Amino acid sequence: MENKQGGNGWSKPSERNEMGHVQEVVRSAQEELHTLLRQRAEIMKRIGTVKQTIAGLANLFGDGVLSEELLQLVDRKNNGRQPGFTKACRMVLMEAGRPMTARDICDHLNKTLPALLAHHKDPIASVTTVLNRLVDYGEAQAVAGNNGRRAWQWMAENATETSGNEVHLAAAS
Repeated sequence: MENKQGGNGWSKPSERNEMGHVQEVVRSAQEELHTLLRQRAEIMKRIGTVKQTIAGLANLFGDGVLSEELLQLVDRKNNGRQPGFTKACRMVLMEAGRPMTARDICDHLNKTLPALLAHHKDPIASVTTVLNRLVDYGEAQAVAGNNGRRAWQWMAENATETSGNEVHLAAAS
């Protein structure tokens, strides 16, 4: 049974039912997307914590304690060439263990990898762009620095979040 088109633009009762179903599917997909994005943020925090732990252990005991695969996973594998700009910024921020400004990262790179900054017309702007991308990737977060300027911090879980998920280190017997 068909109805004539009314002021709402619907011409058949079945079209109203179909649109109601479509709207429910859209709402359901939106809820799932929000859930997945929250889960991704939590996973990125956890990955940040584990990477930071591994990098700290490598700093203490040397890269020799890490397998080739692990060196690759935590961006420490030295393939004989200079690291990429994003990778270098990521490593400086991850290993800092504190919030850093774009200038702090530029200063660090200038001391350790000056050639990496040499071809950038505005190194601070380039570092800022990379840091904002790391925020988009869920690897870092923007925070207010001590002087009120914007700073970035490696995304890692804080002590209360890690309870029950700690990385346990056992002494070799």
